[in-house]
Amino acid sequence: MKRYQLQAKSIIETLPFISEFYGKTVVIKYGGNAMIDESLKRAFALNVILLKFIGINPVVVHGGGPQIGKMLEALNIESTFRQGYRVTDSATMDVVEMVLVGKVNKEIVNLVNLHGGQAVGLSGKDGMLIKAEPKELSVEKKDAPPEIIDLGKVGEVRSVNTTLINSLQRDGFIPIIAPVGVDEDGNTYNINADSVAGAVAASLGAKRLYLLTDVPGLLDKNGELITHLCTREAFQCIEEGIITGGMIPKIKCCIEAVSDVEKAAIIDGRVENCILLELFTQSGVGTEVVEHAEDLP
Repeated sequence: MKRYQLQAKSIIETLPFISEFYGKTVVIKYGGNAMIDESLKRAFALNVILLKFIGINPVVVHGGGPQIGKMLEALNIESTFRQGYRVTDSATMDVVEMVLVGKVNKEIVNLVNLHGGQAVGLSGKDGMLIKAEPKELSVEKKDAPPEIIDLGKVGEVRSVNTTLINSLQRDGFIPIIAPVGVDEDGNTYNINADSVAGAVAASLGAKRLYLLTDVPGLLDKNGELITHLCTREAFQCIEEGIITGGMIPKIKCCIEAVSDVEKAAIIDGRVENCILLELFTQSGVGTEVVEHAEDLP
């Protein structure tokens, strides 16, 4: 009986959080080990299904870099990276779309549906969901003009048409979005999943944006987790070299999103039920970013 009483107490303690998020949208970028480990995959599916059942609207944007790499290798198509971006010619773009839209997206949809949810898979082409444009990338050089890097079919989000997402949410579905966009001429682009998640969250005016990663969150110089910071502090961390490597685009994604999203967070996708722990506990399981210092806890 005592065990059941503790369970009931835990449920009651989530009531203020459920009340705060009821009817609101939470955008989740799904990737990393959470997409590979079977127990974490199952936990992720149950987390987003539970959110939907209690009146919160999850929208999932997924990555798929490792799966793309494996398929390109199997097809003997060489991958070249510049500044962390995969240079994407037409042949590579065909593989990217096939893997992201035809394989990874459908696997996630199937995962959610098998565990009792109602998920629908989308790409940026569906309903002109994600309008894209070529990504411009340059590298500064000492005593020389910047080098302009041609990334091919790598794009960035120009706009998000939320009509289809809103319609699916009203009918009780969980949208699962592959990060593929299209321009006005019908050209397809491979877009960073974090960037797509941030743009979707901003366009929907989401309550939260969560980026699942394979690290605890943002760490300070002593290796301790930074649980909260505002955009000014985030820029300062970049300038001081506290934020480096692959964490820089994730933090920048959060910085851009919080002008339209109440809060964004980088959370540890290796922690089982990390989404519920971040939403329904005071401490959370990662690094939370807000726009203004006065919004910090």
